[in-house]
Amino acid sequence: MGRIDKKFEELKDAGKKALITFVTAGDPEPSATPRLVKAMEEAGADIIELGVPYSDPIAEGPIIQESSARALRYGIRLGDIFNYVSEIRKTSEIPILLLLYYNCIFKYGIERFFEECANAGVDGIIVPDLPVEERDDIKSVSESKGIPVITLIAPTSKERMERIVKEAKGFVYCVSSLGVTGMREEFHKNLAEFVSEIHKYTNTARAIGFGISTPEQVKTIRDFSEGVIVGSAIVKRIGEAGSVDEAAESVLSFVSELRKALDE
Repeated sequence: MGRIDKKFEELKDAGKKALITFVTAGDPEPSATPRLVKAMEEAGADIIELGVPYSDPIAEGPIIQESSARALRYGIRLGDIFNYVSEIRKTSEIPILLLLYYNCIFKYGIERFFEECANAGVDGIIVPDLPVEERDDIKSVSESKGIPVITLIAPTSKERMERIVKEAKGFVYCVSSLGVTGMREEFHKNLAEFVSEIHKYTNTARAIGFGISTPEQVKTIRDFSEGVIVGSAIVKRIGEAGSVDEAAESVLSFVSELRKALDE
């Protein structure tokens, strides 16, 4: 059993929900990533997503786009991110996912990419621009290395839901609202129904993301799934911090608030 499945089993046994948090690797500077991961874990995060900086992140809103730009100014590349994960693995077994675009994998080399994921200790990947119908190029390699490709599904995909989620591994990433990532005040009006219907076709854990930005919103949607995902609200705090020390303190405080809201 991989780290992701093990974590969801542990949380289920404890009657708790997964808190999945996101930061862009290399933001606000190269040395920050392992420290920010440590802060989030200490604050109660269960799974970490590391965003791979990309020049054209089509699924991301302005906050994460700006964080990618900050990281790219330092020349952050996949090799650096594998080094971050290897460093984190010296002291932590928290599940770590990479969120990246397919071109990054293709240019790096599919076999090489998954080999490096396995060597570093990456537990799964999220590829927003790779529909389930187009995964054949990476499916066999990802499965052979034990690195699941996390399935994303949006409320607009209801007619294709069975096909999309029936082979899901790790967890199903349930997109809470349409458009790009970013903080929102409202979610899709039929979110609870949409997420509930997923379990007609898979028993894989479900986690809701895109737009969740406050403890109050966590309380609103926590009963709909097995986990919640928070990204832009954390990245915003990192971007506003004046130093890595300040960023780590801000992230620890905010993630602690999210954890408390999830557990209340």
